[in-house]
Amino acid sequence: MEEKFRELEEKLGLDFKDKNLLMQAFCHRSYLNENPDFRLGQNERLEFLGDAVLELIVTNHLYFSYPGKSEGELTTWRAALVNTKEIGSVAEELGFFDFLLLSKGESRDKGKARLCILADTFEAVIGAIYLDRGYSVAEKFVVDKLISRLPRIIELGLFRDPKSELQEKTQEVEGITPSYRVLEETGPDHQRHFLVGVYLEENLIGRGEGLSKKEAEEEAAKKALINKNWEKSSK
Repeated sequence: MEEKFRELEEKLGLDFKDKNLLMQAFCHRSYLNENPDFRLGQNERLEFLGDAVLELIVTNHLYFSYPGKSEGELTTWRAALVNTKEIGSVAEELGFFDFLLLSKGESRDKGKARLCILADTFEAVIGAIYLDRGYSVAEKFVVDKLISRLPRIIELGLFRDPKSELQEKTQEVEGITPSYRVLEETGPDHQRHFLVGVYLEENLIGRGEGLSKKEAEEEAAKKALINKNWEKSSK
């Protein structure tokens, strides 16, 4: 297994001091259910850290690279970069699925469930890089693998996601920024299902479901745009 992850290091252009961190980044919690003696933990803590590091790197890059752009535009572009679909597709292109440590059941998942696992793993890898090599190496990785996709996203207008569209509309029409709350969380630990509500102050304006909080939030925003009769501006 160690040899396999050395191949991944070469593929990603990385050299981990602690090889276990990279391996742990690919360990889904379902794998531990079938392999309780596995010496490393699952990747959720690394994912938690990587999510924050990723957002900081992207925010920092946008702030300094586009000084003439408004907060709203930068927020929209950031959302287009750090959503499950985009980072999941990056992980898929990098061949992450071939290295994932999964249960037999999870390894058969396709579609949204697989994309969510890949996106979570991408964030866990960023967390591992940050811990092992520091911010600058993590930043280079994110810029090379993810932020490099931004010019195409801008050119094709792929940044018009429902959450960004709703935020722009609510700020324009009502002067309020929407907030999201998890209303219900069900399913086994390794395959959660989320019900999320989007609010304007205390008023619920839309609900959405998904296999991740981000996916449920996007669905809630889409429903809110319909409920508020703003859906024609959503792409």
